[in-house]
Amino acid sequence: MTILENEFLKVAIAAKGAQLSSFYNKQTGTEQLWQANASVWPWHAPNLFPIVGQLSNDELLVDGKTYPMKRHGFARQSEFILLEGDDAHASFSLPNCEKTLEVYPYKFDFQVMYTLIENALRVTYKLINRDKKTVYFSVGGHPAFNVPFHSGENYEDYYIEFETNENLETHLLTADGVFNGETHTVSTPNKKLPLTRDMFAADALVFKNLTSRMVTIRSIRHDETLSVEFPHFNYLGLWAKPGADFVCIEPWLGCADSTGDKKDIKHKENIQKVVTGHVFEASFFISI
Repeated sequence: MTILENEFLKVAIAAKGAQLSSFYNKQTGTEQLWQANASVWPWHAPNLFPIVGQLSNDELLVDGKTYPMKRHGFARQSEFILLEGDDAHASFSLPNCEKTLEVYPYKFDFQVMYTLIENALRVTYKLINRDKKTVYFSVGGHPAFNVPFHSGENYEDYYIEFETNENLETHLLTADGVFNGETHTVSTPNKKLPLTRDMFAADALVFKNLTSRMVTIRSIRHDETLSVEFPHFNYLGLWAKPGADFVCIEPWLGCADSTGDKKDIKHKENIQKVVTGHVFEASFFISI
Protein backbone atom coordinates (compact mmCIF):
# COMPACT_ATOMS: atom_id res chain seq x y z
CA MET A 1 0.00 0.00 0.00
CA THR A 2 1.32 3.45 -0.93
CA ILE A 3 0.60 6.28 1.51
CA LEU A 4 0.52 10.02 0.74
CA GLU A 5 0.07 12.51 3.56
CA ASN A 6 0.09 16.22 4.34
CA GLU A 7 -1.52 18.41 7.03
CA PHE A 8 -4.98 18.05 5.46
CA LEU A 9 -5.21 14.54 4.05
CA LYS A 10 -3.86 11.02 4.33
CA VAL A 11 -4.57 8.78 1.36
CA ALA A 12 -3.72 5.19 0.51
CA ILE A 13 -3.42 3.59 -2.93
CA ALA A 14 -3.30 -0.13 -3.68
CA ALA A 15 -1.18 -1.61 -6.47
CA LYS A 16 -4.13 -3.64 -7.73
CA GLY A 17 -5.97 -1.33 -10.07
CA ALA A 18 -3.87 1.60 -8.78
CA GLN A 19 -7.02 2.08 -6.70
CA LEU A 20 -7.46 4.80 -4.11
CA SER A 21 -8.44 2.87 -0.99
CA SER A 22 -8.50 5.57 1.69
CA PHE A 23 -9.17 9.30 1.65
CA TYR A 24 -8.81 10.37 5.27
CA ASN A 25 -9.74 13.90 6.27
CA LYS A 26 -7.27 14.82 9.01
CA GLN A 27 -9.11 18.07 9.78
CA THR A 28 -12.23 16.24 10.95
CA GLY A 29 -10.84 12.74 11.63
CA THR A 30 -13.15 11.30 8.98
CA GLU A 31 -12.65 8.52 6.43
CA GLN A 32 -14.38 9.93 3.36
CA LEU A 33 -13.95 6.94 1.02
CA TRP A 34 -16.23 3.90 0.99
CA GLN A 35 -14.34 0.99 2.56
CA ALA A 36 -15.37 -1.70 0.09
CA ASN A 37 -17.78 -3.77 2.17
CA ALA A 38 -17.74 -6.96 0.11
CA SER A 39 -21.34 -7.80 1.00
CA VAL A 40 -22.53 -4.49 -0.49
CA TRP A 41 -20.04 -3.29 -3.15
CA PRO A 42 -16.42 -4.53 -3.01
CA TRP A 43 -14.65 -1.50 -4.50
CA HIS A 44 -13.34 1.85 -3.28
CA ALA A 45 -12.56 3.89 -6.40
CA PRO A 46 -11.85 1.76 -9.48
CA ASN A 47 -10.05 3.28 -12.45
CA LEU A 48 -11.91 2.58 -15.69
CA PHE A 49 -9.84 1.67 -18.76
CA PRO A 50 -9.87 0.95 -21.70
CA ILE A 51 -13.67 1.21 -21.69
CA VAL A 52 -16.23 2.98 -19.55
CA GLY A 53 -19.55 1.28 -18.91
CA GLN A 54 -21.05 -1.81 -20.46
CA LEU A 55 -20.38 -3.23 -23.92
CA SER A 56 -23.09 -5.11 -25.81
CA ASN A 57 -22.60 -8.82 -25.10
CA ASP A 58 -19.35 -7.97 -23.26
CA GLU A 59 -17.63 -7.65 -26.64
CA LEU A 60 -15.27 -4.95 -27.89
CA LEU A 61 -15.20 -4.49 -31.66
CA VAL A 62 -11.86 -3.42 -33.16
CA ASP A 63 -11.28 -3.40 -36.92
CA GLY A 64 -14.00 -5.98 -37.48
CA LYS A 65 -12.78 -8.40 -34.80
CA THR A 66 -14.46 -8.93 -31.43
CA TYR A 67 -12.64 -9.22 -28.12
CA PRO A 68 -14.08 -10.19 -24.71
CA MET A 69 -14.30 -7.20 -22.38
CA LYS A 70 -16.18 -6.89 -19.10
CA ARG A 71 -17.85 -3.71 -17.86
CA HIS A 72 -15.43 -0.84 -17.20
CA GLY A 73 -12.45 -2.69 -18.64
CA PHE A 74 -9.50 -4.61 -17.21
CA ALA A 75 -7.43 -1.92 -15.45
CA ARG A 76 -9.31 -2.25 -12.16
CA GLN A 77 -8.40 -5.96 -11.99
CA SER A 78 -4.76 -5.49 -13.02
CA GLU A 79 -1.58 -5.18 -10.97
CA PHE A 80 0.11 -1.82 -11.55
CA ILE A 81 3.80 -1.04 -11.11
CA LEU A 82 4.77 1.77 -8.74
CA LEU A 83 7.02 4.02 -10.83
CA GLU A 84 7.85 6.66 -8.25
CA GLY A 85 6.53 8.13 -5.03
CA ASP A 86 7.11 10.40 -2.08
CA ASP A 87 4.92 11.89 0.65
CA ALA A 88 2.91 13.96 -1.84
CA HIS A 89 3.01 12.07 -5.14
CA ALA A 90 2.83 8.55 -6.56
CA SER A 91 2.77 7.27 -10.15
CA PHE A 92 1.56 3.83 -11.19
CA SER A 93 1.95 2.13 -14.57
CA LEU A 94 0.08 -0.59 -16.43
CA PRO A 95 1.96 -1.41 -19.66
CA ASN A 96 0.49 -3.67 -22.29
CA CYS A 97 1.41 -7.32 -22.08
CA GLU A 98 0.50 -10.60 -23.74
CA LYS A 99 -2.64 -10.84 -21.60
CA THR A 100 -3.90 -7.35 -22.49
CA LEU A 101 -3.17 -7.85 -26.19
CA GLU A 102 -5.52 -10.84 -26.19
CA VAL A 103 -8.48 -8.58 -25.34
CA TYR A 104 -7.31 -5.13 -26.45
CA PRO A 105 -5.05 -5.08 -29.53
CA TYR A 106 -2.98 -1.98 -28.73
CA LYS A 107 0.46 -1.34 -27.28
CA PHE A 108 0.31 1.28 -24.55
CA ASP A 109 1.39 2.42 -21.11
CA PHE A 110 -1.58 3.44 -18.97
CA GLN A 111 -0.53 5.44 -15.92
CA VAL A 112 -2.45 6.71 -12.89
CA MET A 113 -0.83 9.51 -10.91
CA TYR A 114 -1.87 10.84 -7.50
CA THR A 115 -0.70 14.21 -6.14
CA LEU A 116 -1.64 15.94 -2.88
CA ILE A 117 -2.07 19.69 -3.29
CA GLU A 118 -3.01 21.18 0.09
CA ASN A 119 -6.62 20.09 0.75
CA ALA A 120 -7.03 18.34 -2.61
CA LEU A 121 -5.94 15.13 -4.30
CA ARG A 122 -5.28 15.33 -8.03
CA VAL A 123 -5.89 12.11 -9.96
CA THR A 124 -4.32 12.09 -13.42
CA TYR A 125 -4.75 9.53 -16.17
CA LYS A 126 -1.94 9.30 -18.69
CA LEU A 127 -1.87 7.14 -21.80
CA ILE A 128 1.34 6.76 -23.78
CA ASN A 129 0.95 5.30 -27.26
CA ARG A 130 3.62 2.60 -27.73
CA ASP A 131 2.06 1.37 -30.96
CA LYS A 132 2.57 2.10 -34.66
CA LYS A 133 -1.13 2.93 -34.99
CA THR A 134 -3.61 5.21 -33.26
CA VAL A 135 -4.81 3.89 -29.89
CA TYR A 136 -8.54 4.29 -29.14
CA PHE A 137 -9.83 4.12 -25.58
CA SER A 138 -12.15 5.41 -22.89
CA VAL A 139 -11.14 6.33 -19.36
CA GLY A 140 -12.85 7.43 -16.17
CA GLY A 141 -12.99 7.49 -12.41
CA HIS A 142 -15.47 5.74 -10.10
CA PRO A 143 -14.72 6.91 -6.52
CA ALA A 144 -17.31 6.07 -3.86
CA PHE A 145 -17.67 8.49 -0.96
CA ASN A 146 -19.18 7.73 2.42
CA VAL A 147 -22.59 9.29 2.93
CA PRO A 148 -23.41 10.20 5.60
CA PHE A 149 -20.02 11.49 6.69
CA HIS A 150 -20.62 10.59 10.33
CA SER A 151 -22.51 7.92 12.24
CA GLY A 152 -25.89 8.98 13.57
CA GLU A 153 -26.62 11.12 10.50
CA ASN A 154 -29.17 10.44 7.77
CA TYR A 155 -28.42 9.77 4.10
CA GLU A 156 -31.34 12.03 3.14
CA ASP A 157 -29.69 14.99 4.91
CA TYR A 158 -27.18 15.14 2.06
CA TYR A 159 -27.35 16.49 -1.46
CA ILE A 160 -25.19 17.01 -4.53
CA GLU A 161 -24.63 20.66 -5.39
CA PHE A 162 -23.74 21.51 -8.98
CA GLU A 163 -21.38 24.31 -9.88
CA THR A 164 -23.89 26.04 -12.15
CA ASN A 165 -27.62 25.94 -12.79
CA GLU A 166 -28.34 22.87 -14.90
CA ASN A 167 -31.08 21.57 -17.16
CA LEU A 168 -30.20 17.93 -16.64
CA GLU A 169 -31.26 14.82 -18.49
CA THR A 170 -30.14 11.37 -17.43
CA HIS A 171 -29.70 8.75 -20.13
CA LEU A 172 -31.53 5.59 -19.13
CA LEU A 173 -29.94 2.15 -19.03
CA THR A 174 -31.33 -1.32 -19.63
CA ALA A 175 -31.03 -4.09 -17.07
CA ASP A 176 -27.92 -5.17 -19.00
CA GLY A 177 -26.28 -1.76 -18.52
CA VAL A 178 -26.50 -0.32 -22.06
CA PHE A 179 -28.37 2.84 -23.02
CA ASN A 180 -31.95 2.26 -24.19
CA GLY A 181 -32.23 5.58 -26.07
CA GLU A 182 -34.56 7.20 -23.53
CA THR A 183 -33.87 10.15 -21.25
CA HIS A 184 -35.43 11.49 -18.08
CA THR A 185 -35.36 15.05 -16.73
CA VAL A 186 -33.61 15.45 -13.39
CA SER A 187 -34.70 18.43 -11.33
CA THR A 188 -31.98 20.44 -9.57
CA PRO A 189 -33.64 23.46 -7.94
CA ASN A 190 -31.05 25.92 -6.67
CA LYS A 191 -28.34 23.66 -8.19
CA LYS A 192 -29.18 20.93 -5.64
CA LEU A 193 -29.85 17.22 -6.19
CA PRO A 194 -31.10 15.67 -2.91
CA LEU A 195 -29.80 12.17 -2.18
CA THR A 196 -32.45 9.53 -1.51
CA ARG A 197 -32.23 5.83 -0.84
CA ASP A 198 -34.08 4.88 -4.03
CA MET A 199 -32.67 7.38 -6.52
CA PHE A 200 -30.39 4.76 -8.11
CA ALA A 201 -32.92 1.92 -8.20
CA ALA A 202 -32.79 1.99 -12.02
CA ASP A 203 -28.95 2.20 -12.14
CA ALA A 204 -26.69 5.24 -12.52
CA LEU A 205 -27.68 8.77 -13.42
CA VAL A 206 -25.65 9.59 -16.52
CA PHE A 207 -25.30 13.22 -17.57
CA LYS A 208 -23.95 14.16 -21.00
CA ASN A 209 -25.06 17.79 -21.15
CA LEU A 210 -23.39 19.26 -18.06
CA THR A 211 -22.10 22.78 -17.93
CA SER A 212 -20.78 22.27 -14.38
CA ARG A 213 -17.25 20.96 -13.99
CA MET A 214 -17.49 20.54 -10.24
CA VAL A 215 -20.00 18.94 -7.89
CA THR A 216 -20.02 18.99 -4.09
CA ILE A 217 -21.49 16.67 -1.47
CA ARG A 218 -23.15 18.79 1.21
CA SER A 219 -25.35 18.27 4.26
CA ILE A 220 -28.21 20.38 5.56
CA ARG A 221 -26.90 19.68 9.09
CA HIS A 222 -23.31 21.01 8.94
CA ASP A 223 -20.75 22.77 6.75
CA GLU A 224 -18.40 19.86 5.97
CA THR A 225 -18.13 19.22 2.25
CA LEU A 226 -16.37 17.07 -0.32
CA SER A 227 -15.97 18.25 -3.91
CA VAL A 228 -15.01 16.57 -7.16
CA GLU A 229 -13.74 18.87 -9.90
CA PHE A 230 -13.40 17.39 -13.40
CA PRO A 231 -12.22 20.06 -15.88
CA HIS A 232 -11.16 17.53 -18.54
CA PHE A 233 -14.20 15.25 -18.42
CA ASN A 234 -17.45 15.98 -20.27
CA TYR A 235 -19.65 13.15 -18.98
CA LEU A 236 -20.57 12.46 -15.36
CA GLY A 237 -22.10 9.45 -13.68
CA LEU A 238 -23.69 9.35 -10.22
CA TRP A 239 -24.41 5.98 -8.65
CA ALA A 240 -24.82 4.02 -5.45
CA LYS A 241 -25.89 0.53 -4.59
CA PRO A 242 -29.51 1.10 -3.54
CA GLY A 243 -29.65 1.44 0.24
CA ALA A 244 -25.86 1.64 0.68
CA ASP A 245 -24.12 4.41 2.62
CA PHE A 246 -22.13 5.93 -0.24
CA VAL A 247 -22.43 7.82 -3.49
CA CYS A 248 -20.11 7.51 -6.49
CA ILE A 249 -19.13 10.60 -8.43
CA GLU A 250 -17.74 9.41 -11.76
CA PRO A 251 -15.99 11.67 -14.29
CA TRP A 252 -15.98 9.93 -17.68
CA LEU A 253 -14.41 10.21 -21.10
CA GLY A 254 -16.48 7.47 -22.69
CA CYS A 255 -19.68 5.62 -21.92
CA ALA A 256 -21.66 2.42 -22.40
CA ASP A 257 -22.94 1.06 -25.69
CA SER A 258 -26.53 1.66 -26.81
CA THR A 259 -29.13 -0.99 -27.57
CA GLY A 260 -28.78 -2.28 -31.12
CA ASP A 261 -25.92 0.08 -31.91
CA LYS A 262 -22.70 -1.91 -31.63
CA LYS A 263 -19.87 0.13 -33.12
CA ASP A 264 -16.19 -0.32 -33.79
CA ILE A 265 -14.14 1.28 -31.01
CA LYS A 266 -13.11 4.06 -33.42
CA HIS A 267 -16.74 5.18 -33.64
CA LYS A 268 -17.90 4.66 -30.06
CA GLU A 269 -19.53 7.62 -28.34
CA ASN A 270 -17.09 10.00 -26.65
CA ILE A 271 -14.11 7.83 -27.63
CA GLN A 272 -10.59 9.16 -27.05
CA LYS A 273 -7.54 8.59 -29.23
CA VAL A 274 -3.77 9.05 -29.14
CA VAL A 275 -1.74 8.92 -32.33
CA THR A 276 1.64 7.21 -32.55
CA GLY A 277 4.30 8.84 -30.41
CA HIS A 278 1.86 11.05 -28.52
CA VAL A 279 0.58 11.18 -24.93
CA PHE A 280 -2.88 11.80 -23.43
CA GLU A 281 -3.49 13.29 -19.98
CA ALA A 282 -6.65 14.20 -18.06
CA SER A 283 -7.10 15.00 -14.38
CA PHE A 284 -9.81 15.34 -11.76
CA PHE A 285 -9.57 16.62 -8.20
CA ILE A 286 -11.08 15.49 -4.89
CA SER A 287 -11.04 18.17 -2.21
CA ILE A 288 -12.33 18.81 1.28
